[in-house]
Amino acid sequence: MTPHTLVIQEPAFPAAQLFLLFHGAGGTAQAMSPLAARLTEEFPDAMVVAVAAPEPSVGATGFQWFDDHSVTDSGLAAGVTGAQPVFEACIRHWQRAAGAQAAATALIGFGQGAVMALESSKSEKPLCARVIAISGRYAQLPESVAAELTFHFLHGKEDTVIPYSHTVQAAHHLRDLGADITAEVVPFIAHELHTDLIDINMTQLTTHVPKRIWDDAMKASPAA
Repeated sequence: MTPHTLVIQEPAFPAAQLFLLFHGAGGTAQAMSPLAARLTEEFPDAMVVAVAAPEPSVGATGFQWFDDHSVTDSGLAAGVTGAQPVFEACIRHWQRAAGAQAAATALIGFGQGAVMALESSKSEKPLCARVIAISGRYAQLPESVAAELTFHFLHGKEDTVIPYSHTVQAAHHLRDLGADITAEVVPFIAHELHTDLIDINMTQLTTHVPKRIWDDAMKASPAA
């Protein structure tokens, strides 16, 4: 646990759900507070944690998982690979603190935090059930996707830090792999945790029925 991490809500143990929020490069845990506040309203029995990245940000006052100002392809995969063990250890730490298994865990990342969350979903044994990527991208698109996972992508169309084309590309790729995915690109929004994106995220979290549940229901239904 990094010293600047914020435990926003800590219900009775074990928590019904665990939401881990990851800020962007050069940001702080406090930057995720508007989303965290909405989560506590909607999920009073969930543990909500805004995680601070472990390294001081180069050229900024906040923190980062790895040094990559421009978030370009060059060096991105290497940066993620170096940070991944600490990131995954962080997830497991908070799962133990919350008493929550992977099936009750959601990772919500913005910018670099979304990059880390998406890349962690490539683990052979999934660490969570949902990944919400806000203004983020994969370092490298996955070759396969676990059936247990649901992905929600949100992106501002005016984002010049991580262009929304990464979300479009990932959505098509994951769809072709048979993944459970939603994707929203919203006009007039730049690289920011905009209230419109938060609103859409809350709708996704409260109304989306995972594809695996639909599939199981269809298999169990008697033939017409």
